[in-house]
Amino acid sequence: MFETELRTAISLANTAGDAIMQFYRDGFAAEEKIGSDNFAEPVTVADRTASRLIVEGLAERFPDDGILSEEEPDTLTRLEKERVWIIDPLDGTKGFIEKNGDFAVQIGLAEHGRSVLGVVYLPFFDEMYFAASGSGAFLKRGDNSRILLKGSDKTDFKTMSLAVSRHHPSPRMRQVIEAFGFRKLVRRGSVGLKIGLIAKQECDMYIHFSPRTKHWDTCAPEAIINEAGGRLTDIFGDTIIYNTADVQNHNGVLASCGEDAHRKAVNELTQPLQEFGRVKVQTG
Repeated sequence: MFETELRTAISLANTAGDAIMQFYRDGFAAEEKIGSDNFAEPVTVADRTASRLIVEGLAERFPDDGILSEEEPDTLTRLEKERVWIIDPLDGTKGFIEKNGDFAVQIGLAEHGRSVLGVVYLPFFDEMYFAASGSGAFLKRGDNSRILLKGSDKTDFKTMSLAVSRHHPSPRMRQVIEAFGFRKLVRRGSVGLKIGLIAKQECDMYIHFSPRTKHWDTCAPEAIINEAGGRLTDIFGDTIIYNTADVQNHNGVLASCGEDAHRKAVNELTQPLQEFGRVKVQTG
């Protein structure tokens, strides 16, 4: 199931990654755009070029599917479709601009609002994470070695590593880190990259309180962590529904190495979320 879709997404991610790395080597100008949440975000010619390559390739191969890309106008015609491709052509643009390697091509497929397929390609590191519903999650490296991914079975937070962004955590995030007692913090960019670290047991959990991630940040990574035996939900433990008019993840993101760890994290977050006055936003 999804064999053709997965082959196509992998091929397009490789093509987009090659184009991105050409700009990475040759140079580019950073610009600024206003995102769908009215916040300023960086963008480059690499973002737009990668988007065109992926969108045109998917439209040609799957003309009946909807498409949502961060760098393309959203006409909302996708809402009429049962399947929609959700694309972040360059997740981690800041890392691309800073040339720290932490950026990814992300191609996800949602069916009836649920993530069913994901490809996350890290062109700087030449690592490709991919998964489709019911088929397992894998990591392929530049030497063509392929590894079956499975999250750790840890449930004690004091033995776990937490993936966090490169910038300093907010006071609320520091409070949660201290309360959970995580063994180690791993500071990296790109949502897809951090979820990949969980899938290959280099981290165990990712908590992101900000409401500013979008569906294209989480659709592809969710398929991968789900097939690796983990979970990705909002911070209240509820499933993210894709292909809605509002593409913002208002309720944050929580990703864990396994079902038991995820349930425990959701329970442990209940009190601090109440203390923060964080109330679940109804979306759809």
